[in-house]
Amino acid sequence: PSSPRHISLLETQITLFIRKGQHHQGQQSPTIMFRVLLVATALYAVQGFVPTARQATFTRSSTTDASAIESPLFQREKQQQNSYTALDAVLTRTELPEKLYFKKEKEVPKVLGGLQIGLRKLTVITGASSGLGLNCAATLAKTGRYFVVMACRDVEKGKAAAKKMDLPDGSYVVMKLELGSLQSVRDFVANLKAFKSARPLTHLICNAAVYKPTEPKPAWTDDGFEMSMGVNHFGHFLLVNLLLDDMAKAKGARCCIVGSITGNSNTVGGGLVYPRADLGNLQGLKKNLCKKPTEMIDGKGFFGAKAYKDSKVCNMMTVSELHRRYHDKTGITFSSMYPGCIAETALFREKRSWFRKGFPWFMKYVTGGYVGEQEAGERLAQVIDDPNCSKSNVYWSWNGGAQTVGRWDKSGKPKGAGGSGGEIFENTQSDAVQDMKTAQEVWDLSVDAVGLSSKEIFKPVAP
Repeated sequence: PSSPRHISLLETQITLFIRKGQHHQGQQSPTIMFRVLLVATALYAVQGFVPTARQATFTRSSTTDASAIESPLFQREKQQQNSYTALDAVLTRTELPEKLYFKKEKEVPKVLGGLQIGLRKLTVITGASSGLGLNCAATLAKTGRYFVVMACRDVEKGKAAAKKMDLPDGSYVVMKLELGSLQSVRDFVANLKAFKSARPLTHLICNAAVYKPTEPKPAWTDDGFEMSMGVNHFGHFLLVNLLLDDMAKAKGARCCIVGSITGNSNTVGGGLVYPRADLGNLQGLKKNLCKKPTEMIDGKGFFGAKAYKDSKVCNMMTVSELHRRYHDKTGITFSSMYPGCIAETALFREKRSWFRKGFPWFMKYVTGGYVGEQEAGERLAQVIDDPNCSKSNVYWSWNGGAQTVGRWDKSGKPKGAGGSGGEIFENTQSDAVQDMKTAQEVWDLSVDAVGLSSKEIFKPVAP
């Protein structure tokens, strides 16, 4: 009884117990109601040890409801359900969503976007409804030089966030994008192209991420990928590839995929904090191509914190491969960056409350790696806007890049830990991230995994 699915089944049993008492019109109701109370007590006791309802909405069971159907209780009640309404069938199922995205959720394409965009540079930012993405969107939109497409899984949340951050009217649009569904990625690209018409996409920022360190079992995307790898890597991998032909038409185009020190073993967070990122021989990714959902890219058992770190390694490898394959022929600048430890971001919403309260303090006063959301957003915007960031295949960092624990200067501010302050510089990635052979293999396997057809694979023409 440690998953939301078991909670739902307990609720189902309570409902059936109550109906049984009603069916017997009180003949056995004292005994049955006593059993109801016992089950109810168990239900509420277990709730303290399972993910919250917020977490459960993101979790899809990897099994069917066969256990519920085979239970003796279900079989006995099934014989008495002939006179029950259709609601009974609903109550025997778990309440977890079957999919993250349904075709009917596809937005009606927005049109005449070219008139709104004007002479500004069109920029897409994923995960722009909160944290790093939202603050980056606000920074770029307020310059007056960018029109921002906020690509969000929750459109209404994105609209509310944009208003709260005072993004100028007419400087942005919010569009639906569920990175946990490859179909949603394709629908987003189609809607974006309908919206912008002939205007090219100048900048693409792949920022959205899922981090599920406390989950004992993996959650799955609509396409059968473990959630962290599916959203952080595969969703963005498909998105970038479907937009390359359009970005190649823009002058000074840039694509930035947000990285992390946790994916770099040459940093404190990536090398000293367990677990370390390790793609192994990509056995899990290879099994995925055989339509066998695997929990980890290395083929081993699920470990939520490592799944996130592995996905970030794939993100940074993707940048290297994009540069190798397309930079010279398109002029597109491909880069990655680490904004610092945004200890209060929603990325840590899966952590326990004591961690969420203590972690910002620890990163600010002990390691020196802390950076606020606004400053982090400004850093990400700098990678897109600063003329000095036009170099391709660079991993940008600030204030030492978190390769050491912070040391305090005479002003009392930490330096050298990647936290607040400091100047931007070209950081060095770990040997694992720079493994070209593995990066090429990850790319080729990812092309097959997301279903990119030969027609969809971008074929640049040298300028």
